[in-house]
Amino acid sequence: MIFLLTDFGAADLYVGQVKAVLHERAPKVPVIDLLHDAPAFNVRAGAHLLAAFAARLPKDSVTLAVVDPGVGGPRDPVAVLADGRWFVGPDNGLISVAAARAAKAETYTIDWRPAQLAATFHGRDLFAPVAAMIAAGTRKAAKLKKRAELAVRLGAEDLGEVVYVDHYGNLITGLRANAVPRDRALVIAGRQVPYAQMFSEVPQGELFWYENSLGLIEIAANSASAQQKLGFTPGERLA
Repeated sequence: MIFLLTDFGAADLYVGQVKAVLHERAPKVPVIDLLHDAPAFNVRAGAHLLAAFAARLPKDSVTLAVVDPGVGGPRDPVAVLADGRWFVGPDNGLISVAAARAAKAETYTIDWRPAQLAATFHGRDLFAPVAAMIAAGTRKAAKLKKRAELAVRLGAEDLGEVVYVDHYGNLITGLRANAVPRDRALVIAGRQVPYAQMFSEVPQGELFWYENSLGLIEIAANSASAQQKLGFTPGERLA
C-alpha cells in the first residue's frame, strides 16, 4: 500500500492530482492519507513526524513524503528502503530521520524522469509515479541507482520543538516520550507542566504532557487549547 505525508493541504487542489497519478499507475494498490497539513515548508518538523509514523507502517509499504520548499532546485529525488519500508521524496532531510533510526537503510537516487515535469510539482510528476512503480512491483522502471547515503541528514536525535498543532490545540513535539521519566514536569514558557497518562487525570483547563499515540511528547490541556495557553506554533523550541 501507499501512504501519503505532505504539506499540500487536504483542502487544496494538489492531493487529488497526486492520487490520480497513483491510481493510474498502480490501480490495485490502496492509498492511505497519513497527513496533508504538515507544517508548510518546515522540513525538520515533517521529518520528525514521518519518523514517528514510520515504525507503525507495515513492511513492504511505500510512503510518498513531500515537504519540499526547494522543489525544482538542485536537491535530488531519492528513495530509501528503511527496515523493509520504502520512502520516496526529496533529499532535503525529510526522509533522513526515519532512515537514521532504522536498523538497516538503503538509499537510492531516482534517475527516472517523466516526459513532462512541472518545475513546481514534483510530488505529482516525479515522486508519485516512482512510488507507484515501487508499490506495483515494477521497481526497475524507476531507475533507482544505489548510493552511499542521503546528502542532507538531520540525524536520529529528538527535536525539542513543536512539530505539529492539531485542531484541538494540542502541541505535538519531536521528543520521544520513552526517554523522559513520568515523574518529571516539563518547563514550557516558564510554566511547570506535569505528566498525566490521560486527559481525565487533570482538572479541566489544566496543562499536562503525555505520551501520544505516536510515542511522542504531546502538551495538552483538558478540554482546552494548549496552543492558546502557551502561544506555541510549529518550529518553536520548547525551552
